[in-house]
Amino acid sequence: MATQYYEGIGRRKTSTARVRLWPGGNGSVVINDKPGEEYLARTGDFETAIEPLRAVGQEKAYNITVKVQGGGDTGQRDAIQLGLARALLKIEPEWRPTLRAGEFLSRDAREKERKKPGLKRARKAPTYTKR
Repeated sequence: MATQYYEGIGRRKTSTARVRLWPGGNGSVVINDKPGEEYLARTGDFETAIEPLRAVGQEKAYNITVKVQGGGDTGQRDAIQLGLARALLKIEPEWRPTLRAGEFLSRDAREKERKKPGLKRARKAPTYTKR
């Protein structure tokens, strides 16, 4: 592997992904020391995570290593997608309009709302009984 890499950090819900792009690769993706297709096993998750590469036409130009922690499948997938898009911007700033058009650079800031006292969940109230 080359000694120079480009790094991007992506976050979604409680997931954090550190994505590194190594130039001159063959397009391999390793997530938490597993092949990307094996780690993101749900149908369509792997393709969604690497969508920013397809948007700029660089699918096979880089080897990708990802360290992701926290959250669940969807949060980790979206964190990887954002980290990948941010790393691509460090390589070539002219890709910003393309990545922006694909909505890969927007951080989804929605978090789980906390539970309130007297309620069953954040907003669900106990069933009202008249008697």
